[in-house]
Amino acid sequence: METTIRRKPTSFRLRGDIIEGLKRNAARENRTLNNYVESVLLDVVYSEPNEVTKTAIREAMSGKNPNKVYSSVKEMFDDILDEE
Repeated sequence: METTIRRKPTSFRLRGDIIEGLKRNAARENRTLNNYVESVLLDVVYSEPNEVTKTAIREAMSGKNPNKVYSSVKEMFDDILDEE
């Protein structure tokens, strides 16, 4: 059984402000940029919502959710202000 994680050198072109933000976040956590970016990506790739969240997502996507849906922020605020 192989337990070594193989890493593959990769290059990305990212906006400068994103790189600077990643560097600041990595420094704040006393981590290398590579380690920080890898952990963020692992979280995105392998995070999965729990069953309650999955059920709520399915309900919302089904269109059977009894909550009112607004087509604009103005419509939502008009409705909220009319209730008072």
